[in-house]
Amino acid sequence: MELKKVSIVLSRHLEIKELEVREYIIEEADKLFCQYGFKSVTMDDIAKHLGMSKKTIYQNFSDKDELVTILIKEKLAAQKCLMNEAYNNAEDAIEEIFLMIGSIHEVLNNINPKLFYDLQKYHTQAWLFFKEFRDKAIYETINNNLKRGVKEGLYRADINIDILTQLRLDQSDLTLHQHEQYTMNKYNIAQVMVELTEHFLYGVCSLTGLGHIYANKMKLQTQNTPTEINN
Repeated sequence: MELKKVSIVLSRHLEIKELEVREYIIEEADKLFCQYGFKSVTMDDIAKHLGMSKKTIYQNFSDKDELVTILIKEKLAAQKCLMNEAYNNAEDAIEEIFLMIGSIHEVLNNINPKLFYDLQKYHTQAWLFFKEFRDKAIYETINNNLKRGVKEGLYRADINIDILTQLRLDQSDLTLHQHEQYTMNKYNIAQVMVELTEHFLYGVCSLTGLGHIYANKMKLQTQNTPTEINN
């Protein structure tokens, strides 16, 4: 009986260790992908960066495509949590946007613009997960925020919510997929996304809402966040 208990404990310990190794590989591979893009990083590069054999990596992932797919699924799940937190913690629709600005800045600040092109071209399954997330989760978040803002009197009552939801999605696509042509590499993705978000807010806000924009800017400055939004 005691041997059986020891065996179960050891088995569980090994499972935890395997999970730790798996998550470590994902976390460190993510850093390389964000810096160089998906195409440029090989499994050899990942193994060298991690200081482990390729055999260990292949014991956890069948190939790079599986690694990328799992990584994207985890990042999308984390982003969904951030969107839910912004909605639940914000006092109003505008503060929700500003909370999202903070998380967007952290996620996109150091991403190589080639990342999304590589994802679409070389990792079909991961791209489909990303596209589904865009078409459902992000669409719903934008749409609900616009409805919330109108209800709270912070957004203009005469806006067309369906059209503006699609516009925001198109702005995101422009930023992520045509970044080099759009900015001539003068600004990173996070800077462009923040600027477009602020521009969008000024377009949909009522007079009352404009005051809330200013108040949230001041709050960000007081908190000394790394996000910079120009007056």
